[in-house]
Amino acid sequence: MEKSSSNETQTLTSKKELLHCMEGEDCKENGLLVKNPKSALKLVEDGNKVHPSQGDKGEAGQISNGYSVVQSPVPGNGIGDGEDVQCTAPAATTTTTCGVEAQPQLLELEERETWSKKMDFLLSVIGYAVDLGNVWRFPYICYQNGGGAFLIPYTIMAIFGGIPLFYMELALGQYHRNGCISIWRKICPIFKGIGFTICIIAFYIASYYNTIMAWALYYLISSFTAELPWTSCKNAWNTGNCTNYFTNATITWTPHSISPAEEFYTRQVLQVQRSKGLDDLGGISWQLTLCLLLIFTIVYFSIWKGVKTSGKVVWVTATFPYIILFILLIRGATLPGAWRGVVFYLQPDWQKLLATEVWVDAAAQIFFSLGPGFGVLLAFASYNKFHNNCYQDALVTSTVNCMTSFVSGFVIFTVLGYMAEMRNEEVSEVAKDTGPSLLFITYAEAIANMPASTFFGIIFFLMLLTLGLDSTFAGLEGVVTAVLDEFPHVWGKRREWFVLGLIIACFLGSLTTLTFGGAYVVKLFEEYATGPAVLTVVFLESIAVAWFYGINQFCSDMKEMLGFTPGWYWRLCWVAISPIFLLFIICSFMSSPPDLRLFDYNYPYWTTIVGYCIGTSSVICIPIYMAYRLIITPGTFKERILKSITPETATEIPFGDIRMNAV
Repeated sequence: MEKSSSNETQTLTSKKELLHCMEGEDCKENGLLVKNPKSALKLVEDGNKVHPSQGDKGEAGQISNGYSVVQSPVPGNGIGDGEDVQCTAPAATTTTTCGVEAQPQLLELEERETWSKKMDFLLSVIGYAVDLGNVWRFPYICYQNGGGAFLIPYTIMAIFGGIPLFYMELALGQYHRNGCISIWRKICPIFKGIGFTICIIAFYIASYYNTIMAWALYYLISSFTAELPWTSCKNAWNTGNCTNYFTNATITWTPHSISPAEEFYTRQVLQVQRSKGLDDLGGISWQLTLCLLLIFTIVYFSIWKGVKTSGKVVWVTATFPYIILFILLIRGATLPGAWRGVVFYLQPDWQKLLATEVWVDAAAQIFFSLGPGFGVLLAFASYNKFHNNCYQDALVTSTVNCMTSFVSGFVIFTVLGYMAEMRNEEVSEVAKDTGPSLLFITYAEAIANMPASTFFGIIFFLMLLTLGLDSTFAGLEGVVTAVLDEFPHVWGKRREWFVLGLIIACFLGSLTTLTFGGAYVVKLFEEYATGPAVLTVVFLESIAVAWFYGINQFCSDMKEMLGFTPGWYWRLCWVAISPIFLLFIICSFMSSPPDLRLFDYNYPYWTTIVGYCIGTSSVICIPIYMAYRLIITPGTFKERILKSITPETATEIPFGDIRMNAV
């Protein structure tokens, strides 16, 4: 927005005041930019189609909202339907060009879709941030790293790392109103490869995350029986080691004992006994394939029309899990031995705070819980109204997310305490399962031995489905928004077809996870394909915004949007603390990669190399695009660098939200 020493401001002329502009023409009146609401906005570019940079706004007469304007001390003539349309202005006043003498090239921008209601946006963000990881990963990480003492590093990392990055992405998306690819033209073009990296990561996630939901759907369908199939040892898939200690008090649990729930998960759902490992995955499970096909069908019809559709679906998928969590919390608290689980969950071990790994786990947990760097927050916020209070949204949604993780711990550990009581073991022995196994084996076993087990089985796995679905909606919407914003003339009117193609590609990419050894593939992708890559993305994103685009420019944008400038705390986090926080996690991961093991299968060394290759395959887009950008940019090397880090285009602000300073 053009600045001047004068404090005078003039608002945009309303539609009723457009007395001298013909229908279909975009003109100015009283020196102000106006637009006929029945037509698309026409932007005037110069002959070379070179956009002035942010730093050249004053010289080029470019309003910060991105609408091309010129300094016109003389009247311009508009032509419409045979009549002259006067577009006069006082001298040295910012105006649109209504004349045709220079034969400018006209670019049309359509009105961007927005959320129907504010709650649609909030529920979508909450539904995206609150996923399966909140239910199993936080409780496990918490008890593993000092119980109640872990809440201290977790809270510190949230305040100085997770929430500032969460807030930054919401602000960027809302101000620039673009997806994760095209937004870099307005921030720092040389980092545009970040957007392509995000899209590849989203594809990897969709290829394994939805398979976990297919497992949950299999469990849900299997729950519609009088007796849950993982209750007894009398099924075709059971072995001689199957031990059902719940129904017979005389049976003793031994180190070789396997619960019926574990055998149902490993031998019936996954069928891992038919695979020798990653080098011999075996065939494809047709049952899981059908479940995944149904999952992707639901996803397609939820996002194919855009946020107007998905914003309605999340009213169910984002709220239903909280109802179920509350029911399961009440049920868990009434089980015998529940107090043992709660004590184990929260009993503080202060010595753990001296271990570096605890702080790394806290940083990683809060980061992956809130989820910046996946392109989703940018996409969702880009559909907000320009003056929406995203600062308040960031605080509300991040707080809800963290509290959900904390409460989920009680839901899980009350049940683990109950199982420890039944097995006559320590809670630590019962809770040794990590990852999805905690849900599909340990929790499923506890449900099977509760009164009304069928009811609790149905609502629990239905909750897992809804938790996963809205996260999938969000992840794919991030890709769809990015591609449609980057290639509007190709896909702008073909959203349904692009979404269909994306869903089919994700389904085909999931085929390896549907094999009998698919669980091994899921574990590999979960540890290597997404974690380090996303950390790298957000690290570079924070550097690009705070250091290249400039923290002062970013805060100025936020003042223009929100009416206030972020304080020193936010500035300090964006400039230094958050990047250091991310670098800390990245270095810790690279220095000690995870030692993977699943069930009785130890991952061979070569799988670590494969994992790093998968992770690198997405991040490699960033340096490749940087090199490409420098090659195609004309000028000396210094000029190429300067042009590549200078914004190409300014930002389009919706007409109803603009106020212009008089010059």
